[in-house]
Amino acid sequence: MSKIRIAIAGSSGRMGRMLLESVADADDLVLHAALEHEGSEMLGREAGGVKISADVEAALKGADVLIDFTRPEGTLNHLDVCRRLKVNMVIGTTGFSAQQKAQLGAAAQDIGIVFAPNMSVGVNLLFKLLETASRVLAQGYDIEIIEAHHRHKVDAPSGTALGLGEVVARTLGRDLSECAVYGREGVTGERDPSTIGFATVRGGDIVGDHTVLFAGIGERIEITHKASSRATFSLGALRAARFLKSHPPGMYDMQDVLELK
Repeated sequence: MSKIRIAIAGSSGRMGRMLLESVADADDLVLHAALEHEGSEMLGREAGGVKISADVEAALKGADVLIDFTRPEGTLNHLDVCRRLKVNMVIGTTGFSAQQKAQLGAAAQDIGIVFAPNMSVGVNLLFKLLETASRVLAQGYDIEIIEAHHRHKVDAPSGTALGLGEVVARTLGRDLSECAVYGREGVTGERDPSTIGFATVRGGDIVGDHTVLFAGIGERIEITHKASSRATFSLGALRAARFLKSHPPGMYDMQDVLELK
């Protein structure tokens, strides 16, 4: 069986370096291309046996899957090329607007896309567990989502935290855009029981901690996931790449990859 040819965007970043290591360790994958933005000091250097390039079109010719954990604008630029060249995508980028997400959905008519705010197997199991917890604890419990990440993370709350909130809101029949509370300061009044609160922590080298707190009278239920290494995200991304190899064009998430639906 031929190996799956993987291209990696943002190859010199923290996540990109971890992906390079994970691809090198996989028997069924081969690194096809490593991408970086124009002006990067890493351009022309070798990574995993290939030269880092900013020429997206040339780099992606012949690739099977592009794995992209960059920024929304960069990912959308890569998306146009992938759609034209029929290269599937695994997208772990966060911070997309609704309009940008619609662009991903349109491209999924022609290529396979696994798009998830978090590629970790454990976090995606957490999404599934939250559905059950939210149904059982729908009445009499205040729901708060607490997340912590490293000092370099640029968006808040994290895409994973928002994804957790969306699972809870959907299960409870709420609209997250209407019930989310992203900050509290001063005299805020009593807590509205229909809201879902978010608290954000940034500091040090925290890879990613997420807790969903259900606070009732006389008890608290906390469902927590803590990542100690980015390897959990890269291994999940490679699992998604393998999934796309055997599935038709369409929009998928990690729940599809892990057969949790």
